Amino acid sequence: MTTSIELKNIKFYAYHGVMEQERIVGNQFVVDALLTVPLQRAMDSDHLDDTINYALIYEVIKSEMLIPSNLLEHVAGRTLNALKRTFPQLSAIELKVSKLNPPIEGEIQSASVIVRQTY
Repeated sequence: MTTSIELKNIKFYAYHGVMEQERIVGNQFVVDALLTVPLQRAMDSDHLDDTINYALIYEVIKSEMLIPSNLLEHVAGRTLNALKRTFPQLSAIELKVSKLNPPIEGEIQSASVIVRQTY
């Protein structure tokens, strides 16, 4: 059995972007995280100590989103690494970081970077 914890549509206002104006004004970002982790003990015990508290997952992601970066790739990679450091029991991570209404010509809802790592 494969088990995962998923946090979807986590919204942040942050200051990521190549253009100086993006790092001054900021923008809306959305993060989705899918963390593969053994959950059988928690399924049997009903104890928080046997799983990963998703409030702590949120805090790790939030702390990385607060650090300005030029590239979404950098934000995603840094966040993936922080999640693995914090929760070594993870066997895989999929992370999507999206910038809403990116400052490019044309109508576009978001630009995203998706990183996946299996351990």
